[in-house]
Amino acid sequence: MKIEEGCCYHIYNRGNNKGKIFFDDRNYHFFLMQFKKYVSPYADIFAYCLMPNHFHFFIRVNDKLNFEKGIKNMFISYVKAINLSYNRVGGLFQGRYKVKKVESESYHSRIITYIHQNPLASKLVERMEDYKYSSFCAYLSTEPTAVNKSEVLEWFGGLEGFIADHKI
Repeated sequence: MKIEEGCCYHIYNRGNNKGKIFFDDRNYHFFLMQFKKYVSPYADIFAYCLMPNHFHFFIRVNDKLNFEKGIKNMFISYVKAINLSYNRVGGLFQGRYKVKKVESESYHSRIITYIHQNPLASKLVERMEDYKYSSFCAYLSTEPTAVNKSEVLEWFGGLEGFIADHKI
């Protein structure tokens, strides 16, 4: 898919043979750190969720060329680190990451809710706020965050709408 500046995308992928891509807490943190370093300077992050065998991001690309270079470098650095740490070789992911353009503004809030509800659907937690590797808690916190909280909360009509929309 051709990436366009100013457009929103759902980016996701899973492990090769549906296998794990995160093996311990350090891996989740390192992946997010690499995403922040290589990708976030060129994109607005609206939501993310890192699951043991897959991940989701919902972003808006602000600089196409640097975004494409950055995301490629992010994946290369992550896979190299995992392979070195766990004495493994070869690909970690099931091919290239997947990209779906999200054109409908009415779909923005639905994709964010879908991404945040992944740990519930997989029965990893009973409450979204208990999952550490999702942007859901960033919206409930007053701490600084990499996600574009103000714009997202506008889509939901504020924090109360955000919380209400996420209830199952």
